[in-house]
Amino acid sequence: MFENLTEKLQRVFKNLRGQGKLTEEHLDAALGEIREAMLEGDVAVSVVDELLANIRKKALGSEVLLQLSPDQQVVKIVRDELLALLGKHAKPLFASRPPSVWLLVGLQGSGKTTTTGKLAKWLVQHGHRPIVVSTDVYRPAAREQLAQVAKAAGLALWPGAGADKPLEIVRGAVREAKLSASDVILVDTAGRLHIDDELMNELSLLKRELSPSEMLFIADAMIGQDAVRSAGEFHKRLGLTGVVLTKLDGDARGGAALSIEAFYPERIVSRILGMGDILSLIERAEQAVDLRAAAELERKMRRNEFTLEDFRDQLRQIKKMGSLEQLVDMLPKLGPMANLPKDAKVDESRLKRVEAIINSMTNQERRDHSVIDGKRRKRIARGSGTSVQDVNQVLKQYMQMRQMMKQYGAAARGKMRGLGKLARLS
Repeated sequence: MFENLTEKLQRVFKNLRGQGKLTEEHLDAALGEIREAMLEGDVAVSVVDELLANIRKKALGSEVLLQLSPDQQVVKIVRDELLALLGKHAKPLFASRPPSVWLLVGLQGSGKTTTTGKLAKWLVQHGHRPIVVSTDVYRPAAREQLAQVAKAAGLALWPGAGADKPLEIVRGAVREAKLSASDVILVDTAGRLHIDDELMNELSLLKRELSPSEMLFIADAMIGQDAVRSAGEFHKRLGLTGVVLTKLDGDARGGAALSIEAFYPERIVSRILGMGDILSLIERAEQAVDLRAAAELERKMRRNEFTLEDFRDQLRQIKKMGSLEQLVDMLPKLGPMANLPKDAKVDESRLKRVEAIINSMTNQERRDHSVIDGKRRKRIARGSGTSVQDVNQVLKQYMQMRQMMKQYGAAARGKMRGLGKLARLS
């Protein structure tokens, strides 16, 4: 997400480094490159013009901090203006009396059904009891698709069996929500390939019937400014409360987000400017990491008992956090990360290969690597469909990590001894 835009902005800031002061000539050149970068990134022309006008006004005004270098001044101003453009952190809306209704609308293929499941799962994680329902009676197997998403995520579903009209289905869902004490109903509505009066009339009827707390437009980021235009039309006819952008990681431009997205703006801006998104990375880690397993691993590290089983478990924890490319994208493009090639691809299959090799070992081998001789390495390679060289490489990586863990354990023990001495002195 934002790779092309980030790369071009980084080049603008780099060109300003080494300048003694920020002159109007330097600013004109920088703003010209920023304009070009944003237009190529599919940001709306009106948004770009407003943004650049505000940047120029602040850069040449009295708000510039003299202790900052020219590139730092421009980075700060661009950051502040992008934050102002994206708006404040969005908070979900709920009815004063449950159940609240969230209506998900949008064009066909925008990702409404998947987003319904994701939002419901997010609500569960935050202490709510959601129920999901599909009113798409037109597309073959549309309701079955939501049923599969709900089953995979462990969500409550109102199937609407026997009903073939959207109003009948949602009335049944409301009754079920009250009986089951569900506090949020997520309605996955029907979409169309294009906006038409029939679609809008149906959605208007649902809105009048349900009085939704949230009217969320689900937009496919891959279609760029068409997503902005569609959102505008839906808002004019229905009155949206928010927009959810899907498939952001599928488009390197990502400029549509600057036009209609307002969710964790400070994190989005940080990633656009190449500063990473460490907070989101930490949140992913917190969701993926088993705290008991982490405590047990810490104990093993202190005792130098890190095994191949632990090595495999750590890889599994990393995989739970998402794709490696997404994780790398969250890291700041500074220091050693600054020289990563554009569109650097991470070979996810290598992790699977490492796990397959460890899985092909016996319990004894996983717990005591020293017993793995040449004969055993050949057997492990055959069992995992890899080569002996691959097995040797995994063992080498494991030994390197084990050594690192040993050093960590020694440092931790040293700190504990130091604390003991301090305790005796007190």
